[in-house]
Amino acid sequence: AASRLRLSGLCFLLQILNILLFAVFARYSPESSPGHCPPQLDCSRRNQDSGFQQPRFRDVHTQVLLSFGLLVAFLGRYGPGSAAVSILIVAFAIQWALLVQGFFNFFLNGKIYVGAQSMVSADFCTAAVLISTGAVLGRVNPVQMLLLALLEVTVCALNEYILLSLMGVSDSGRSLTVHTFGAYFGLMVSRVLYQPHKDERKREEWQDTGHQTDVFAVLGTIYLWIFWPSFTSATAAHENAENWAVLNTYFSLAASTVATFILSPVLYEESTPRMVQIQDAALAGMAVMGMAGEMLVTPFGALIAGFLAGLISPLGFRFFTPVLRSRLKIQDACGVHNIHGLPGILGALLGTLLTLLATADTFGDRLELVFPLMAQGSRAVTDQAFIQLSALPLTLLLAALGGCLTGAVLKTKGLRSPPDEQYPENTVVWEVKLGNC
Repeated sequence: AASRLRLSGLCFLLQILNILLFAVFARYSPESSPGHCPPQLDCSRRNQDSGFQQPRFRDVHTQVLLSFGLLVAFLGRYGPGSAAVSILIVAFAIQWALLVQGFFNFFLNGKIYVGAQSMVSADFCTAAVLISTGAVLGRVNPVQMLLLALLEVTVCALNEYILLSLMGVSDSGRSLTVHTFGAYFGLMVSRVLYQPHKDERKREEWQDTGHQTDVFAVLGTIYLWIFWPSFTSATAAHENAENWAVLNTYFSLAASTVATFILSPVLYEESTPRMVQIQDAALAGMAVMGMAGEMLVTPFGALIAGFLAGLISPLGFRFFTPVLRSRLKIQDACGVHNIHGLPGILGALLGTLLTLLATADTFGDRLELVFPLMAQGSRAVTDQAFIQLSALPLTLLLAALGGCLTGAVLKTKGLRSPPDEQYPENTVVWEVKLGNC
């Protein structure tokens, strides 16, 4: 009863806070509405915002809500509850991200102007939170999940502001600010929350591998194939008819899926990979395209990157995950290190390499869209490449510090669930029967 009241009370307080802040600061952006446009705002993309970003927002939002919800539902013991909590996180984090990102990026004349582009950015930040929850799934209760979203959105928005606005990093598909940041933020929270008597239980004791797992994995993989290209290209340079980010994402997705069928039968005693493994490799193939998607100028480059990411995912589960669990005391429930973390780092390194190759001959008119400072002549190619590379350790640092701080907050005695042998973290919002969901 106390746990349910804590969740109800926290939801009430946070929603009232959001309502008050929206009432004082948030207004709809004139850039996406008809009528007079204030001179302080850039309304040159008014038609683009209404014609392009709204379909992209729909696709990105569907991806965040459905795909990530299904990705955390494959764990048999915690699946139903985690899917429900993921919807709660999306509902709260989008509101909070709009406010925090607005204070950093869109704060003008004392107001936050909300439009389609800001909604897409809020969805990106929400995706990072959902990635982090995959690392601690089954070990935190909904109250702790909500507080994790509150703190992580704040640090995530700060990281985005430093990288994208202050440093001028090109990361349209968010290899760094979503995949890498979300993965290592969640891993650090998991490390701080480590409990030997609880986390040493075998993974097979709480992970279902039956029919329900395959059903959720099939649905999640289908949604990934349909909507992730929009996720990667939502903020890419899209004025040209040919959208590199969409095409490169599809090529990478195809190559990473084939790589799973090459490596999984070698690593595991199965003739055909399980659907969850195909789903994980597909995610890895798309995570690697976050930064490089709008930079790659040839299809074979996307195929190579996707193929490498598809190999990294099963290798990570086979060799890295046991080391994380036994040596570093990190219980990575959904394998976010192999699905998002390592491919995100690979995508950042690939983006740095492609930056060195960025010229007017290779990029054409897109050079001004992808690297505006280079096109204007105010930043050299080597300087931009160094900035792209330095963004990686900075993101890892902010993710580690934010994860440690958040883990320390979540570890406080008053936020822990009472002892219960039957799935204490899950029964707060979902009733789970022993043996089957």
